[in-house]
Amino acid sequence: MTKPIFGLSAALVTPYTASGSIDLAKLAGHAGSVLARGCDSVTLCGTTGEGYGLSLAEREAMYEAVATALPEGTRIYVGIMASAIDDAVAQSLAALDASAAGLLMAPPFYMKGMNDDGLYAWFSEVFARIGSKLRGVIMYHIPGQTAVALSPELIARLRKAWPGIITGIKDSSGDWATTERFLATHGDISVLIGDERLLPRAMAQGAEGSICGMANIVPELLVPVIHSGADGRVLTELTSLTVSNPVIPAVKVLVGHLAGDAEFDAVRPPLTELSADQKSQLLEAFDAIMATA
Repeated sequence: MTKPIFGLSAALVTPYTASGSIDLAKLAGHAGSVLARGCDSVTLCGTTGEGYGLSLAEREAMYEAVATALPEGTRIYVGIMASAIDDAVAQSLAALDASAAGLLMAPPFYMKGMNDDGLYAWFSEVFARIGSKLRGVIMYHIPGQTAVALSPELIARLRKAWPGIITGIKDSSGDWATTERFLATHGDISVLIGDERLLPRAMAQGAEGSICGMANIVPELLVPVIHSGADGRVLTELTSLTVSNPVIPAVKVLVGHLAGDAEFDAVRPPLTELSADQKSQLLEAFDAIMATA
């Protein structure tokens, strides 16, 4: 029997109240919306969700709110973003104890120029301290944010040392040659694409789907690319438009635009919202592209 592919997971934005706390009800409602529109799962505390700036208590409250609101059995993944080993372990155990389907695990991101031996030791220590609960790790390659690359060789070493634990790789490099290397060396697990513009090409070569920010906005355009081999022309245009702006604020503006709720625009420092002119130009261009879909 052929195993099912990973599919589409929305890297959920994190909405805030006027006081800056997380709007848990709005988060849960948004999660339900993207699932109803075709997503196969959701991911909390990823890059689009500003996971790098969320406390452990906030993470726990977010998971509980979303899990309670969604149908039983919904797959919920959780981004793990920490440089301290103890923090990475605490984030992981909180997610796993709450029945997360898996962990989207970024490397330690403060020190730069680390070699594979150092990264291997860090991940191995995190895995060992998580212990018997460890499962469903998706290695998160996003060097544009972390400035720490995950090589295919490093992932191979970890897979050999921890059999069955690493179930996927999310490649958010935006570099096709890197995606090809992951597909060639780790095509037996779920290679997932973070840059939606590479998704049609990657799916044709064995990728299993995506965890991405655009799934907050246009899951209807992503689903056919992943499950039916569509060419993703409009998706590519929308992605290029979005990344021409500060990405996280732009995604949140578009989510709010479609939901009719400008409160989605709020971001947490050090991010800043788009200016009024940026928002106006983004929305005008978005609507024009969507009119061609």
